Amino acid sequence: MNRKEFLKRSLLGAVGIVGATSVVNTLTSCCEQKPVVANAAPELKLSFQEWVIHGQTLTEKLDIMESMGIVGLELSGRGLAERVTEIQQALSSRKVKVSAICAGFDGFILAEDAAEKAKFDSSMREIIEAAGAVGSTGVIMVPAFNGQQPCMPHTLQTREFLCEQMHELGEFALKHNTTVILEPLNRAEAHYLRQVADAAAICRDSKSEGVKCMGDFWHMQEETSDYAAFLAAGKKYLQHVHVASRATRNMPGEDGAVDNYVDGLRALKELNYPYYVSFECGCKGERSESVAAAVELLRKQWSEA
Repeated sequence: MNRKEFLKRSLLGAVGIVGATSVVNTLTSCCEQKPVVANAAPELKLSFQEWVIHGQTLTEKLDIMESMGIVGLELSGRGLAERVTEIQQALSSRKVKVSAICAGFDGFILAEDAAEKAKFDSSMREIIEAAGAVGSTGVIMVPAFNGQQPCMPHTLQTREFLCEQMHELGEFALKHNTTVILEPLNRAEAHYLRQVADAAAICRDSKSEGVKCMGDFWHMQEETSDYAAFLAAGKKYLQHVHVASRATRNMPGEDGAVDNYVDGLRALKELNYPYYVSFECGCKGERSESVAAAVELLRKQWSEA
């Protein structure tokens, strides 16, 4: 085709498109138009780990949380089975719900020692059952900490083994109306599973709807972008978020300007994230004042995101 013929055909094509568009517009104008309803802005659902909030008893802690508009309570898996009735009764008439269960199992899933692996299998399943009973979204787990030895090597075979094991756990969790949630850690704490995208890929390859993952703003120093990390997990796999100050792992805001979570929160908004952002942190100052300031900071940055 020479240049003259090319221009001629391009012009005719453009005229055709304009004509077709006019016809579509005419037809559309004759039809009843339904108003476009914008998606409601997602809610920032804040959660506290039980030991983060001040108060002497669980009832006192829950009263304080409700007065602050906190809607999630994150519990330890350690001893959870013995607390099921207590938790159910404490939350029966409250707006606060159990967000996630934070570990608490014995052994670890990548243990080379058969006895350590057996301890993990039995204790983790006990916690999963209790998590379902108290209405938790899931049980947080780490494949292995640096200090847990002997550990399976970081190889493709280990990853395949982990995916198989996670499939079994995920299916077990679904039977109890909950999930298992993989948490990536920074390299100072874990050699295996350090980025949110890697955790999401294991969720995918585990082939179970009961396997999910999370991000932790403290551990996400391994990420090049908070925003990209959360988007990499996406709606399908991202089911929990931890937050702490970004330099010392204390209350958000206690490390000053570095405590900026806006990019990550923007991703959560774009994903219409329906789960919890839970405080897992220490405290430098007077706890009641620091907690209130941290909550205010998170809500302010959520509005900016």
